[in-house]
Amino acid sequence: MLDRIVRHLACPHCGAAQAMGERALHCSAGHSFDIAKQGYVNLLPGATKLRADTREMVEARDAFLSAGHYDPVRDALAGLARRTADPAVPGCVVDIGGGTGHHLAGVMDALPGLDGLLLDISKYAVRRAAKAHPRIAAAVADAWRTLPLRDDTAALVINTFAPRNGPELRRIIRHGGVLLVVTPLPGHLNELVGALGLLRVAEGKESRLAGQLAPHFSPVATERLTRTMALDHRALAHLVGMGPNAWHRDAREDAERIRRLPAPVRVTLSVRLSAYRLSA
Repeated sequence: MLDRIVRHLACPHCGAAQAMGERALHCSAGHSFDIAKQGYVNLLPGATKLRADTREMVEARDAFLSAGHYDPVRDALAGLARRTADPAVPGCVVDIGGGTGHHLAGVMDALPGLDGLLLDISKYAVRRAAKAHPRIAAAVADAWRTLPLRDDTAALVINTFAPRNGPELRRIIRHGGVLLVVTPLPGHLNELVGALGLLRVAEGKESRLAGQLAPHFSPVATERLTRTMALDHRALAHLVGMGPNAWHRDAREDAERIRRLPAPVRVTLSVRLSAYRLSA
């Protein structure tokens, strides 16, 4: 898929257009990026060490998502993409912080005429994302830095539980394109906050989202999704292990806390899906 998406990519060092070689991408200035055997490319400039999801965290997320627990989110996101994306706007679909590609794959099924690119800081996530759908390419990149994409190249950008860099999102989205954002609501996973010590959705999260995007985007649609998930102990372990709750936790203590819970546990899934277009 990289051969179909390369025209949208920019060199993370100099910003020049990228071209496809036999086993690497390269730009006119001579910067080169090897294509991994799994099909993805690392577009992080320099050797800066950043905290990224580990192999174990990605395995837990893949297991949880593959079991279908978040399929209502994927399906709602795909439906919103179908309703808001303008088929007359050229460009690709970009998933910022897209993890294993589970949600992006659903969007690609809803928009069969477009190619997709997933960016994530974790090479373990990107390895899986590169195989998540026939029309998805994947690259390692940092959402808080300049994205390795050309200006005005995305017809649709999705952002699910991931960092949002407003100026960069504005730069890469074409006029007429759309940004879809999924954020947790205060009741999300609420039953597990005390029982398992999960992080609570911070107060004011919605207002911070508005502040991040307000200078660049205007909201055009929003919807709430609330469901109840029935999670057995294995699913709970995957949920805890897939982050951000996974950082600095004691696995034995988590296992003991989960063991003391009934099975299954009824847990609230509650998110907001929002669509934005570029401000005038």
